Amino acid sequence: MRDSLLFFDELEIREVYVVPNFISEGYFTQTIIPRELELDSRLTNRSNGQLWKYCEPVGNHPAVTELILQRAREVAPDVPEAETSLLVVGHGTALNDNSAVAAKRQVEKIAALRRYASVQSAYMEEPPLVADWLRLTKTPNVVVVPFFISDGLHSYQDIPMLLGIEPGPAAAVDQRKVLRRNPYRLHGRDLYYAGAIGTAPKFAEIIVGQTAKFDDDALDLCASPQTVPG
Repeated sequence: MRDSLLFFDELEIREVYVVPNFISEGYFTQTIIPRELELDSRLTNRSNGQLWKYCEPVGNHPAVTELILQRAREVAPDVPEAETSLLVVGHGTALNDNSAVAAKRQVEKIAALRRYASVQSAYMEEPPLVADWLRLTKTPNVVVVPFFISDGLHSYQDIPMLLGIEPGPAAAVDQRKVLRRNPYRLHGRDLYYAGAIGTAPKFAEIIVGQTAKFDDDALDLCASPQTVPG
């Protein structure tokens, strides 16, 4: 990461945007990235005259809410939302509260729309646990959307095992099949399992959108500088 300080040394480059491809604030966005890129605030003036702009993580962008809803519609297009519970699944960890806060924030926004019978967050490593989805929901249909940047072991293996749709770790060649077998009929319910939100094509637009959002907020940032913790 530190090498990127040399990537933009052309004299004609006057501004550099840094967009953390993370789902939420945390140790890496608040400490590691600022340290490695030598960022002393959201706006950092380099000795060469460049201005480096440190954007919020992509998971903080307002468009992420619609992306979660889009993922849910894609995986269960013909299911009545009034008879459906939506579970937004995050990692959750005792090491950093922000891991769960970001998912809770999205749940609050979606619940306010009053489209689904129930909207809840669930986690892999802290209550409410995704493994308790049957107890957490009452509707005949349940849609699960992983609140992750990418599909990997968590979305291909860990969460499916916690939900009960996979008995154990799947072979690498079969990993994507877990996203193609919907719905899963479990305990008299229909469970629909989506891919991670970060794999949606629109996510690239959200990354670019964070740079535009930074500029929209630039006057406020200049008036009240936000230093980066760490």
